[in-house]
Amino acid sequence: MRRGVEGAAGRRGPTAARRHDAVRIIEAKRDGRELDDDEVDWIIDAFTRGEIVPEQMSALAMAIYFRGMSDREISRWTTAMVDSGSRLDLAGLTRGGRRVPTVDKHSTGGVGDAITLVLTPLLATWDVAVPQLSGRGLGHTGGTLDKLEAIPGWRADLTGDEMLRILSEVGAVICAAGADLAPADRALYALRDVTGTVPSIPLIASSIMSKKIAEGTGALVLDVKYGSGAFMTARADAEELARVMVGIGTAADVRTSALVTAMHTPLGRAVGNALEVAEAREILAGGGPADMIDLTCALAEEMLAAVGIDGDPRDRLAGGRAMDSYRAIIAAQGGDPDAELPRAANVEELRAPAGGVLRWDASGVGRASWLSGAGRSRPGQSVDPAAGVMLHRVEGEQVRAGEVIASVHAGDAARIPAAVAELGNALTVDASAAAPGAGGGADPGGADSGGADPGGAGADTAVVGPAGTIVHRLRGW
Repeated sequence: MRRGVEGAAGRRGPTAARRHDAVRIIEAKRDGRELDDDEVDWIIDAFTRGEIVPEQMSALAMAIYFRGMSDREISRWTTAMVDSGSRLDLAGLTRGGRRVPTVDKHSTGGVGDAITLVLTPLLATWDVAVPQLSGRGLGHTGGTLDKLEAIPGWRADLTGDEMLRILSEVGAVICAAGADLAPADRALYALRDVTGTVPSIPLIASSIMSKKIAEGTGALVLDVKYGSGAFMTARADAEELARVMVGIGTAADVRTSALVTAMHTPLGRAVGNALEVAEAREILAGGGPADMIDLTCALAEEMLAAVGIDGDPRDRLAGGRAMDSYRAIIAAQGGDPDAELPRAANVEELRAPAGGVLRWDASGVGRASWLSGAGRSRPGQSVDPAAGVMLHRVEGEQVRAGEVIASVHAGDAARIPAAVAELGNALTVDASAAAPGAGGGADPGGADSGGADPGGAGADTAVVGPAGTIVHRLRGW
């Protein structure tokens, strides 16, 4: 089921390659001109093959950062990055002898976002296949692979044949993307990371979507987060990123939709690798934080709708079928679903400095977890699987002065003071505020195409309520 895709140079040949000049393309974008398809194809192919030096591609990335790209340019740029490597063909995938649709989810990253650990096995209880290619954390946002590697024996690196076999047998796989999927994106991201050009919507959108299209999924649901703990802090930027990515997916014949969700405060109570796995297990066992459950079920409903299935995620989550699916997925990738998770040797509590309504800043909590050893500051750096932060009281709850509201976990005791100080800085206790009424993260306006948007499209108002609150949705189908 794996097939190679011919590279750009293979399609055009040496004549087109001689006709283009990297400097002229850089100048064109610097001056605000829209690049044509042939220019985009050539520059991506030449960069992938090493014919363009990093300084030139960095200059082009900076020009794109300032000048932007049209929707047509972004779509073509994404296609060229897909074509730089191989592409999975999952169209004939079967489970139990029956052909099944494929559907995936991508989150733009946040704090305490262990949704994949629950959502993937939940979706696999239906007749679908979920090819969840995931990544590792960097900075204050956690990575799905780091979390699962806290489970003894579990492995992220699978061959293409292993991935297809597991999808057919248990309905889902969570693994690292192969080096041959969109290699142009991997090389370009390394340049963007050191040249200040990461926060560019055209480059972010094409980076995410090139890998998702290359993995061969037939449908895709995007969880685009905004707020202090998200990559896009402003709601308007998150909505624009969602619009662009849905457009790219639709143009590539992938049934794509997006939910824009709040990340002003952490999702759930656990922030850290083994801590988040334990929380995911709690949800799969029928418990867990309401905000995590609400967002998981909202995403599950959207994913099922994308492949034409009408189902009740809450029923399957509460009934234990999702836990059985989780155990099968973990075991299929070499992990022991019953193994005890790592525990930190050092734990220090944080107490409320006053009474009132609690607020947690997601970015600050994420940094505290990173300082405890749960995250990394550079690619390839090891992480402490047991480190992180547990929030014993969450956003909007009424607390008493002196009450234990959180704890920092670390294997290295020397990390505790800085992490606790950062966590304290992420805390606000409002003595004058009343605790808000009960409310979950479910979308208050339904799932109509174009988005239920209670705050007005593009509004950058502060979110009051739980993380995962859905403020906008968009469907390309």
